[in-house]
Amino acid sequence: MPAALISQGWPPPLTGSAARATHVDMISDLPIGLALRRFRRLNMVKQSAIAERLGVSQGCVSRWESGAHRPDAAQRERIVQLIAASAGNDRDAALKRLVESSQRPVHLICDSTHRLLAASRSRAASWRTDVSELIGRSLWPFASAEIEAAEAGLFESGWFERPWQSLELRTGGNGRSDVPVPPSRVLWETVPLADGRVGRLTTTIG
Repeated sequence: MPAALISQGWPPPLTGSAARATHVDMISDLPIGLALRRFRRLNMVKQSAIAERLGVSQGCVSRWESGAHRPDAAQRERIVQLIAASAGNDRDAALKRLVESSQRPVHLICDSTHRLLAASRSRAASWRTDVSELIGRSLWPFASAEIEAAEAGLFESGWFERPWQSLELRTGGNGRSDVPVPPSRVLWETVPLADGRVGRLTTTIG
């Protein structure tokens, strides 16, 4: 993605309920600097273009990406708005159809915010909350203790360095009836999305 598009206002800022949901979505302590670097590299955007879009210096972006400094709450929210995947992006329609038509219990989330982007019928059938009410919402509040622990270890594993990552884990139940997570083996796989963001396929494999 040419850097000029960043300076011209790409991607468009989130507005309305999407913008207000940002803080809720970021319950997980995502290594935001690493996620920003991955987003920038996927889109072939220079640090200077990101800095201009976020209204900071290039050195500030560099320090975030290296982990030397952390952005404050307002800066973090702006970064999340930049890198978060949207459930309404039609350019990912083919991928979403593949997920929805899968015979396996699988769903697709934004890797940065845990927002639900798509779910197979098998997965949706296991939830007591209608999937239409969950699309665009973060599933992080429904994470089990094991999922939370696995998420916390992603930083050290290099998860946010590049796409096409995968991780198999065993989880216990989450004790929820609305969006239950049963004791099972789960496979996480990251996939690049059409808008330069990154999605995560979550498949129950046993």
